[in-house]
Amino acid sequence: MRFLLDAEQREFARSLDGLLTSCDTPAAIRSWAAGDHAPGRAVWARLADAGVFALAVPERHDGFGFLPLELTVAFTELGRHAVPGPLVETVAAAALLDRLGELNGLDDGHAAGSHLPGIAGGKTVASLCLTGLGPYALDADAADAVFVVDGDALRVGGETGPVQPSADPGRRLSRASGGTVLAEGPTVTTAAAYAADVAALATAAQALGVGRALLTRTVEYVKQRTQFGVAIGSFQAVKHRLADVLVALEFAEPLVHGAALALAAGSPQAGREIAAAKVTAGEAAHRAARTALQLHGAVGYTDELDLSLWIRKTRPLRDAWGTPAACRARVLAA
Repeated sequence: MRFLLDAEQREFARSLDGLLTSCDTPAAIRSWAAGDHAPGRAVWARLADAGVFALAVPERHDGFGFLPLELTVAFTELGRHAVPGPLVETVAAAALLDRLGELNGLDDGHAAGSHLPGIAGGKTVASLCLTGLGPYALDADAADAVFVVDGDALRVGGETGPVQPSADPGRRLSRASGGTVLAEGPTVTTAAAYAADVAALATAAQALGVGRALLTRTVEYVKQRTQFGVAIGSFQAVKHRLADVLVALEFAEPLVHGAALALAAGSPQAGREIAAAKVTAGEAAHRAARTALQLHGAVGYTDELDLSLWIRKTRPLRDAWGTPAACRARVLAA
C-alpha cells in the first residue's frame, strides 16, 4: 500500500512551517529556559489561531474533532522548529479529558467541558503527569492547569516542586502533587492509557521533525565547511553518514502516519503501532543528532550555536512517553 498526505494536509504543514519560520523560536527557547514564558506563549497563541490544539479536541468542545493524522503533521512541524512548552502534554490532557467524558457519559463530562474549550482556543496551557510512567510534569510552572493521574485518581492543580534540570534547556521538569480530585475509578485508568498513547504518538512526530531539521542544517553546513580545499560534503564517508540518517527518517515517517491512522480507526493494534513508531522516530532523531554533532565539529558543542537546541532535544524526546526498551517490549508482547 502506498500512503501519501493529501493536498490539504501538505498545505497545512507548509502553512505551519511558514508561520514558525517567522517566529524566533531559538530566542523563545532560551527565554523559556530562563523562566520567561512570554515569547513562548506568543508562539503558542499563533499556533492556537492556526488550529493546532483544536485537532485534539472534539467539536462539541469547540475543537475540530480528534484528528490523529493531522496532529502528527502539526507536531512534525513543531519539532522541526523546536517550539518550547508542554505541547505534547496539552494534547494528551485533552485526549484524557475527552475519553474520560465518553467513558463516564457526556452528562458526566464536566471536567472536559470546563477545560477543553480553553485548550482548543490556546488559552489553557496544560501539563500532564502519569505517575505510573514517571514522577515529573513538564513545564508545570508555565501551565494553567496541571493534571496528575495517580493510580485511579485524576487530580488538577495542587503544588509543584522546584524545577529540575533536563538535557534539553527548553524542558522544565517538576514534581506535581495534591490538587482537586476530578474523577476516580477504572475509567481514569483506561483514559490515562489512551492519553499515554496519544502522547507517545505526538512525541514520535515531534522527534521526526527535530531529526528532519538536524539533517537539513547539517547538509547545508557540509556544503560550506571545507577541508583540504574542498567541501567536506563531497567526501564519501560524509555522504554515507547523511544517507543513513535520511533512510532512518524516511523509514520512520510512514510508521508515524500509520500509527495515527490506526489510532483514528480505533484499531486494537494501535498501541503496538504507536510503540513501533515511537522507537523508530526517536532512534532516527538521535542518529541525526549524533551525525550533526560530529560533522559540525567542535562548534556543534557550543550553546551559542542554535543547532545545539535541536541536538539537545533528541535524547529527552527519545525517552519521553516510552523509552526505546519499553516500546520494543510492547511491540514484542503484542
